Amino acid sequence: MVETRELTYFLAVARELHFGRAAEKLGIAQPPLSRAIGRLERRLGVPLLERTSRRVALTPAGETLLAEGGAALEAVAAAVRRTRRAGADEPRLVLAMKPGGDGGGLLPRILAAYEREPQALPVEMLFGYGAADALRDGRADAALLYAPRQDVTGLATEELMQERQVVVVPKGHRLAGRAEVSMADLDGEVLPRRPPGAGPGAGPGDGPVIGDGGQLMQLIALGRMVAVLPESMRGLLRDDLAAMPVRDAAPTTLVLAWSEASRSRALAAFVRATTAAAAAFTASHLR
Repeated sequence: MVETRELTYFLAVARELHFGRAAEKLGIAQPPLSRAIGRLERRLGVPLLERTSRRVALTPAGETLLAEGGAALEAVAAAVRRTRRAGADEPRLVLAMKPGGDGGGLLPRILAAYEREPQALPVEMLFGYGAADALRDGRADAALLYAPRQDVTGLATEELMQERQVVVVPKGHRLAGRAEVSMADLDGEVLPRRPPGAGPGAGPGDGPVIGDGGQLMQLIALGRMVAVLPESMRGLLRDDLAAMPVRDAAPTTLVLAWSEASRSRALAAFVRATTAAAAAFTASHLR
């Protein structure tokens, strides 16, 4: 078995490719770090690093452990956070989502349906554009995400509803006031640039990285960019912005996501309540 401390030490060396710098980052002396890496290699039965007097390089086995070891440590940390939350004196379920990211009013129905479940816990909201990251690192138990604009790889998901997309522009923009636009109409426009799994937008653009909705709306109002967003975001627009449907933009899907490894009865109840609330919400809008 590999200890998490050994894995932490190896990842520091693998990322720095220098024992001295890795030891400094870890806050330990270099000799104990070297001995720990040696013990790890003996435990695994394979060399992880090629060491010479001038350089440190990863072996194929080391490259594999670097790629998968970080994910393993993150999974352990996430499990610890969820375990502590489940064992707290007042356990709760944490739901992550970006502001307004509930399909235009679905959240109140979800919470009302969940309260009727016998296994329901108090729900704590975590708002931000890093909802998928919060789910993966254990800060959240579930998340409302828009696929494919937010990465759901490795997560269990349940599709809730589809939305068409709209382009948001300043009211004085050349496209403002049209009944609809096409993606070709956006050629030459600056779109938001966002890190994977975080933030809104039509996809990687050439504009600034967007960290929150207020920043996005301010930059659009200033004429610095436009953005393609789910139609339900219309309800959050400022008075100086306009939104038009993009007829040939692929629809975006609101999904509920959670850890595939979860065996929580409270979470299972939340998934059931969310699915039922979404079905009722969609049916009411079709009538």
